[in-house]
This record gives sequence, structure tokens and C-alpha cells, in this order.
Amino acid sequence: MNSLKEISKYLSIKCETDKVITGLNTLKDATESEISFLENKKYKDDLSTTKAGAVFVTEDMVSLVPSSCIALICEQPYLSLAYASKLFAPKVIEISGKEATIAPNTTIMENTFIGKNSSIGSHCTIMSGVFIGDNVSIGDNCIIYPNVTIYRDCIIGKDCIIHAGTVIGSDGFGFANTSDGKYVKIYQNGNVTIGDDVEIGANTTIDRAAFNSTIIENGVRIDNLVQVAHNCKIGKGSIITAQCGFAGSSILKEYVVVGAQSGVAGHLEIAPFTTISAKSGVSKSIKEPKKQWAGFPLMEHRAWLRLQGKIQKLLKG
Repeated sequence: MNSLKEISKYLSIKCETDKVITGLNTLKDATESEISFLENKKYKDDLSTTKAGAVFVTEDMVSLVPSSCIALICEQPYLSLAYASKLFAPKVIEISGKEATIAPNTTIMENTFIGKNSSIGSHCTIMSGVFIGDNVSIGDNCIIYPNVTIYRDCIIGKDCIIHAGTVIGSDGFGFANTSDGKYVKIYQNGNVTIGDDVEIGANTTIDRAAFNSTIIENGVRIDNLVQVAHNCKIGKGSIITAQCGFAGSSILKEYVVVGAQSGVAGHLEIAPFTTISAKSGVSKSIKEPKKQWAGFPLMEHRAWLRLQGKIQKLLKG
């Protein structure tokens, strides 16, 4: 925890309030003990209703800051957030703490590492080469195959299978730019939360959230070589096949099926029971459920089939 006065001094921002700050968060989710930011003016409505204790804003946005919130005036709010995120980053490795608790009837093979304050449920199998970081929770009846890496603070439910080489909780790809082009890391201080009855294929990566959690809900099936970026939410029962990529804050509702080598842009929402055909590119939210889509730019599958037929006729002509 840091006081707002200490944080402001670190960032060379004027503020004399000693209010205790526990972390960073979005405008929508921030509490009175957290700092948020407004960089993109399309989110200004969220600023006027935020419950954040303080917010990084430019001078022209100060009038929208609620009376309960302290305005931290700066030229580049996103860059200020990036610098501040380092102050709340957890330790890479905990030196002190309780040894991991292992429930009965769980098999831990040789050459594994389990961090402090972690717990593993009963009837699990943890194979050689697995790294489990600090404060990790794994439920009952899970199988973790060789060389899986689970970073600190992640939560895995019961009846899960994670195949070899997968990485859970690696840093999301978040950076802010200085005026001279330098990239400043935004420390990813959230985690990954995986529900029950989830299977994740080999060499898949699921990044931890910048704030809060990247979420994989119950019953999800993820194939090999899939990238799930920070703060994504994969709805229950969804199926993601090989070599798909999801940019930050993508939201899949329940029972979405995504074909191989498809990509979803960031901050989009895909309606329930949507099917996305292989090699598709989703660049806009899909709001109507129970439809199939294909291609790039994305269109309904039947229209895409007709388009391909016309292209073939043109080529033959």
C-alpha cells in the first residue's frame, strides 16, 4: 500500500493527500482505495460515475471528475498509470511464507517447484518440470502435464487438465509510450482464474490481467498454441481450436466456438452460441447470438460462401 501523496511525489504530480491507495483499476471497477485513469475520451461517461479514490486525467477533463474522487492532473494519464503500476507489483518470488499444502492422494513427481502459500487439492497429478508459483490454488482431480508453468496468484478449479508446455499467468502485453517513443512497462498486477472442468492444450499461453482477472469459465476447451491476452473472459462451454489469438479484454459469452487460426481484436464482445469459422478475423463485436461467421472482413457464413463462389466464377471467366 502507498499513500496518494507518496505516489504523486514519485510521479512529480501535485497532491498533498495522505489517502491510502491499495491498487489500480478501471474506471468502472475501481473502489475508493484505488486509482484509475482516463486516456481515451470515449470513456468520459465512465469518469463521471467512477468510484475511484483518485484518477489520472488531463486538465480538460477535470470538470468531469466526481467530487468524491481526487483529480491527478498530468499530460499523459496512461503513461502515469504505467509508472504507478510498478509501485503495486508483487514480489517476483516470495522468500517467506507457508510451505505449500498438498491434499491426500495427490501425486507430485520429481523436479517440480511449488511456491509459498500455494495449495493443491486431492487426487491431482503434477508431472515433472512443472513450476507452480506463490499463492496458487489448484482444485481437486487436476492433471498438470510436464513443463507447465503457473505464475503466482493464479487460481485453477477442480477437474482441470493442462497439457505440456502451457503457461498460465504470464504478463499481459501492456506498454505506454513516452513522447520520445520509449516503451514503459505496465506491470500486470492481476491474475488468471480458471473454472472447473477446463482442458487446455499444449503450448498455450493465458496472460494475467493488468487489473482483476483474466477469466476462463467452467467447461471451456482450449486447443494447442492458443494465445489469450490480459483481461479476456472466455465464457462457459466455449471451444477454441488451435492457433487462435485473442487481444486484450476480449469477451466471449457462453458456448462460443472459434475455428483454427482465427483472431479477435481487443475490447470486443462475442454473443452466446456464436460460431466463427477457421481463419476469420473479428474486428467488431458480434451482438446477435446463434449465428456463424467467416472471413476477413467478417461476414455471415452463408454470405462468405456466396462470395467465394462468385470469386471462383470470375477466375474461371
